[in-house]
Amino acid sequence: MTEPRKLKIGITCYPTLGGSGVVATELGKLLAERGHEIHFITHSIPFRLGKFHKNIFFHEVSVNNYYVFRYPPYDLALASKMAQVAKMQQLDLLHVHYAIPHAVCAHLAKQMVGYQLKTVTTLHGTDITVLAQDESMKDLIRLAINESDAVTAVSQDLIRETRSLLDIQAPIDLTYNFVDKRIYYPRDVSSLRGDYAKPHERILMHISNFRPVKRVDDVIDIFYNVLQTMPVKLLLVGEGPEQSKIQHKVQRLGIEEHVYFLGKQEDVAQVISMADVLLLPSEKESFGLVALEAMACGVPTIGSDAGGIPELIAHGKTGYLSPIGDVESMSRDTINLLSDPILYSQFKHACIERARTVFCNDIITVQYEQIYYRVLGIDVDLPIPICSE
Repeated sequence: MTEPRKLKIGITCYPTLGGSGVVATELGKLLAERGHEIHFITHSIPFRLGKFHKNIFFHEVSVNNYYVFRYPPYDLALASKMAQVAKMQQLDLLHVHYAIPHAVCAHLAKQMVGYQLKTVTTLHGTDITVLAQDESMKDLIRLAINESDAVTAVSQDLIRETRSLLDIQAPIDLTYNFVDKRIYYPRDVSSLRGDYAKPHERILMHISNFRPVKRVDDVIDIFYNVLQTMPVKLLLVGEGPEQSKIQHKVQRLGIEEHVYFLGKQEDVAQVISMADVLLLPSEKESFGLVALEAMACGVPTIGSDAGGIPELIAHGKTGYLSPIGDVESMSRDTINLLSDPILYSQFKHACIERARTVFCNDIITVQYEQIYYRVLGIDVDLPIPICSE
């Protein structure tokens, strides 16, 4: 079979926040390395895009501020820009991340171009777990999914919830999130770690957007319990609506000297390598990308068994999972893991192996390529890479 032709792919995502934008950007970079031509169509440059990349182009969406519009119509501007770029660049397909509004915009763009433009939609979580709970949005989300030429989701749990909430009968491909193993690996950060903890102290870490669904209150309770047993520090990474509340709780408990608020950090691999354990007690988590980033850096996760987390974390091997809100169990698991150097070493090694095999970026990139060629009706036999630790 001859080498399949390289594709021209438009990618739309939320460029400035969230795991979906991270995954979309990293996927685009990996596809570009494999020779495909990638066109990002968003309102700003994706924050993980970084330096110049061969085969990658950016097209900015500008909103018309015509005075009769009470709210600037970003959705319509995006759909128009998608169609414009597709026609100008003769794109093969649009790959959009999130059903709302991106898949709807892609559907409109398909109607505007003069050829059979294909669309692939990736569901990441809150477009289903939050927006699809709203009766006023269900029909629109269902339309966006049903009109896509292919739909993927980042966990089996998200596929199940999508089918349950929206009565979707069409196939949904499972494509797990991934991290680039060239970026996420255990790093020697001893000098950086020394700024926050003494050699005998362990570091717990939580990374999120500090929304209620992340249950950062539970993070503080777990840390407080562990602190009563062993010397530990807590690093909180990110910002969000719950931050002020959490700061007040830290002060009320009198543990300010043990807790550091680091704000938003771009070099996640460097920061997360400082941690001994990641705390992820979320109420909802369609996948839990931060846990995969930690796993790839050799950091076990203590968290809840919510959503897609059990598909990511191997309970008893790469971390421990407990029912949502079971702070006591999570505290005990943290203490037991950090108190046993041999067990901890086993978990660390298992984390790296699982991240580099099950969630290998090379394999998942090829899975997306297979989906692209399938919707385009191109018969290919792409070799699946062999990933190993």
